[in-house]
Amino acid sequence: MTTSIVLIPARMSASRLPGKPLADIGGQPMIVQVMRRAEAAGLGPVVVATDSAEIVAAVEAAGGRAVMTRADHPTGSDRIREAADLVDPDRLIERIVNVQGDLPTIDPKVVRASADLLDDPLVDIGTLAAVITRHEEINNPNVVKVIGTPLGDRRLRALYFTRATAPSGDGPLYHHIGLYAYRRAALDRFVALPPAPLEKRERLEQLRALENGMRIDVAVVDAVPLGVDTPADLERARALIAQA
Repeated sequence: MTTSIVLIPARMSASRLPGKPLADIGGQPMIVQVMRRAEAAGLGPVVVATDSAEIVAAVEAAGGRAVMTRADHPTGSDRIREAADLVDPDRLIERIVNVQGDLPTIDPKVVRASADLLDDPLVDIGTLAAVITRHEEINNPNVVKVIGTPLGDRRLRALYFTRATAPSGDGPLYHHIGLYAYRRAALDRFVALPPAPLEKRERLEQLRALENGMRIDVAVVDAVPLGVDTPADLERARALIAQA
């Protein structure tokens, strides 16, 4: 029985880089590059969740699988939940890994690290972070910081996520990476909950889980993967793939 699946949400409507899932990187659409790296993680089936027939066609032309989801989902988590139900209506899959569709150079080991956190039965959601090494990120509200209590050299239990610079005092600051591994029941519960006060204040969806007593653990990885949001990011991704 398959117990894990990787779902990759992808939409054509991006404000800064419209149509980016189909942008050519190394001779393949970006969404296919992401799919290949998710497959290399070896966690189970990989499926793209989209509201675009063009993305479905590109994925299927590359030998992958895609499902069409509704266009009106308020969050990516809602899209992932619908996709999981479409792919696995009998609910045999226990773990769902959500990899964003704009990470064409992501290391497969990083994808797996998030899922491995669910080996602890007390963990509802696994995610990732990297130590902040660039000074300009410290006070940047677009760099989300995770505050957690250490459970080892490379693992935290998340206590809070914030756009502010925190915690104070000596010690590392952690740049949160928005890749999540959910227990199926945790994802069901999460999307059924209403937006929480701190979630709305910080504009951080993951705070809904913490505000409702769900446990999020964090694997600390070596670096933040490149997210493609602008034309400059796209050129950087092309250069990195060409060098690989």
